[in-house]
Amino acid sequence: MMGSITRELETGRTKRVIVDRKRGGAAAQMLLLGLQQVMAMDLFIPPMILAGMLSFSVNDSALLIQMTFIACGLATLIQAGLAMKLPVMQGPSFVPISALAAIGTTSGIGTMIGSLIPGALLIGLLGYPLQLFSKAVRRFIPPLVAGTVIVIVGISLMPSAIHSIYTAQGSLSSNMIVAIVTAAVLIFCMYIGEKSKTKLRFIKVISVILALASGSLVASFYGLIDFSSVEKASWFQLPTLFAFGMPTFNINAILIMLAIYLIVMIETTGTWFTVSNITGDKLDDKRLNGGALGEGLGCFLGSFLGGTPVTGYSSNAGIIAITGIKSRKPILVGGAILIVLGMMPKLMNCIACIPSVVVNSIFAILCVVIMMNGFKVIKEVPFTERNMLVIGVSIMAALFAVLMPADILAQLPDLATYFVASGTAVGAVTALLLNLILPESIEDHKESNEVQTNLN
Repeated sequence: MMGSITRELETGRTKRVIVDRKRGGAAAQMLLLGLQQVMAMDLFIPPMILAGMLSFSVNDSALLIQMTFIACGLATLIQAGLAMKLPVMQGPSFVPISALAAIGTTSGIGTMIGSLIPGALLIGLLGYPLQLFSKAVRRFIPPLVAGTVIVIVGISLMPSAIHSIYTAQGSLSSNMIVAIVTAAVLIFCMYIGEKSKTKLRFIKVISVILALASGSLVASFYGLIDFSSVEKASWFQLPTLFAFGMPTFNINAILIMLAIYLIVMIETTGTWFTVSNITGDKLDDKRLNGGALGEGLGCFLGSFLGGTPVTGYSSNAGIIAITGIKSRKPILVGGAILIVLGMMPKLMNCIACIPSVVVNSIFAILCVVIMMNGFKVIKEVPFTERNMLVIGVSIMAALFAVLMPADILAQLPDLATYFVASGTAVGAVTALLLNLILPESIEDHKESNEVQTNLN
């Protein structure tokens, strides 16, 4: 009798050990998958670019990166866990960078932060309770417009990245050497990772990290790196509300950011369609409106922390496609990891110490990637005379704004300055208007509907 009881107890203990091991293995795997999603994001690039445009110190740059990590983590948990309920990672958008920099440099950081709040609330309201966002997507954001806007984002930001390489700290010769090495490592890693059918595919995921390390190593030989701020930074710090000062509200800045938010929504909608196609989850009106609510809440919280508006990251959709894991759990783990990393000032200071020439070299290549992703969307649209005009004239309008001489820009009123400072805003508004104004032929209308149906 006692032997029977002993055997049952031993069997029970063995089963519990096996279950615990399985749970531990699953947890470790989920942590690794979440970390992989975080590594694919490169979300420190936008705040670093914005900090450079605002002439932030290393400490302020680190704080902006820190707040951006936390804001994106919270936004990811809201979007994937509560609102849209799709595996979508939220990261800082490149779209508002120029406009935010223009507002911050001309009217102050408080005005820049204040401009973010009303637009975030509006986006959330368009999702719920108004439930108008899904109708707007069906009516105003066909693939032609969405793809053109993505192309414009890449093209309009490219001149800023290139100019920053020329004007970065250090001699022109040293900057060019650092830039070439950084860009070459990034391109090589992306190419090898894309072509490889083995474990080397992971190189593409960490390609930006490898490029940052290589560029920083070369830059150190020219004395372009100073890690003194890292020693002074603490290991752990809770987030601070309005770390850069209390918000002030300027109607001109708010109006521009309202327009910018709508452009960000065009950008993130493209990512939602991509994720929907990969996972097989239908992107119906409920999910579209939920996504708008999640986007609005994420941007609203981000504005309190000082982070930039968030958007769905298409790079993470690529990770889902590569791994075949369509669960939301790795995304939620990734969001939690972002929050934890954002509470580590020493790590954020390490990132902030990376020379601007290295960051902008990577930024320039990323602009190319963004642009080509836009062309991937556009190639599904028939290249009729009308559609080519929408694409070409919109790109021209964006370049017209980007290349406007500084002395002419200085003579414009604040509202026009904020708008023209963002080539993305000018090009995107042009694409939206041309698509509405230029009449479609029967053939254009039929083919465009077929493309939209495939995306949906």
